[in-house]
Amino acid sequence: MSARPADPLLGHATETIRVGSKSFAAAAKLFDPATRRSVLMLYAWCRHCDDVVDGQQLGHDAVPQAQHDAAAQVARLRAQTRSAYAGEPQLDPAFAAFQEVALRHAIAPQHAFDHLAGFAMDAEDARYDTIDDTLRYCYHVAGVVGLMMASIMGARDDAVLDRACDLGLAFQLTNIARDIVEDARIGRCYLPAAWLRDAGMPAGAEAVADDAHRAALARVAARLVDEAEPYYDSALDGIAALPLRSAWAIATARRVYRQIGVVVRRRGARAWDTRAGTSKATKLRLLALGGIDALASRFRTPGTRPARLWRRPGAPGPLLAADRRAAHAAGA
Repeated sequence: MSARPADPLLGHATETIRVGSKSFAAAAKLFDPATRRSVLMLYAWCRHCDDVVDGQQLGHDAVPQAQHDAAAQVARLRAQTRSAYAGEPQLDPAFAAFQEVALRHAIAPQHAFDHLAGFAMDAEDARYDTIDDTLRYCYHVAGVVGLMMASIMGARDDAVLDRACDLGLAFQLTNIARDIVEDARIGRCYLPAAWLRDAGMPAGAEAVADDAHRAALARVAARLVDEAEPYYDSALDGIAALPLRSAWAIATARRVYRQIGVVVRRRGARAWDTRAGTSKATKLRLLALGGIDALASRFRTPGTRPARLWRRPGAPGPLLAADRRAAHAAGA
């Protein structure tokens, strides 16, 4: 029997996540086959876009912006994305994969273009003075990915989408904490300048990359890890709406990424001597705990999303599902 025509796309996507994100690759194995296929293909597109803009390969060896016309690459990615949504044939495997996923699951074009806007922020050398500025960047590069992933898993309720976005925000805050020095060495700094000033540091990538500031930088990183916590907590209330295997995968990814932040915080000034991660044994433990989280979600009533959390652009009014049920019960 001959292979299905789309099989090379799955092979490409599987290899992309294997090399690009060992943390998410482990959790992705828990999805049912159809969902896993779509999730991997979406990941491959996101990874490809990031690599194209940064001039890197699978998240490694990024080049300084001066050596790479990132703005032109963002423009090209936008054109390719429009072509994919138009149903035109795609020669690039990452865009062929994205086209299959986006059209099959009716992923809103705005989500895809919001994601590309995050890469444009990198190309434009955006500055981040406050934590809200940093969270806006996190939305574009990760929060909106949570929205697209949720679409693949069949989520349509705005309250569930809010929680999916929260998980993306938490993941990216953790990524920023883990990669602070690596990013700074290529001229990028996503830390709020106000936080750096509070820690007695000059703002900007040059100071962040300077080993002389590691103790102060560790305090800023710990603050960032703490900032992610309420978003991880909020995300846990969203998994009850997902199919059980998807809930298990997402709950496991949540625990694995959160643990990376724990490692960064624990290491202090030595957090960037080697890349923070989790061992295979730790991943197995977190996989089991993620399963417990997924099962427990079936018996837990989601709480109200804290109003102080950053809200995704275009989100509807403040009433979430739990709030609407409470209002209905009260006769509102």
